[in-house]
Amino acid sequence: MAERPISSILTHFGVLLASPTAFLIVLIYAALWFVFERDTFDWHAIATLATWLMTLVIQRSEHRDTQAIHAKLDEVLRALEGAQTGLAKIDDEEPEDIEKYRQNVKDSD
Repeated sequence: MAERPISSILTHFGVLLASPTAFLIVLIYAALWFVFERDTFDWHAIATLATWLMTLVIQRSEHRDTQAIHAKLDEVLRALEGAQTGLAKIDDEEPEDIEKYRQNVKDSD
């Protein structure tokens, strides 16, 4: 994390947005908005909150699908003889590092 703090923070922020905590934060924000600024809580506010919630739903769905694919691929790597099992841990790396690895593999072919 010390090398690229911004990249690491963004990665962790993306994971946070896929958690149920993000939904709770938006709902608390909506409740506070309704209580303290009721006169500005109109259809535009509801549309804004709906957009935020749908964004979180999409983020969570994509995160779940990605995690499932990674789990399946990890199992395939463990099951295949001669496979580089170290690749099963590559998803712990930052996206930029994964892209560099993929480019190195392409260049070596």
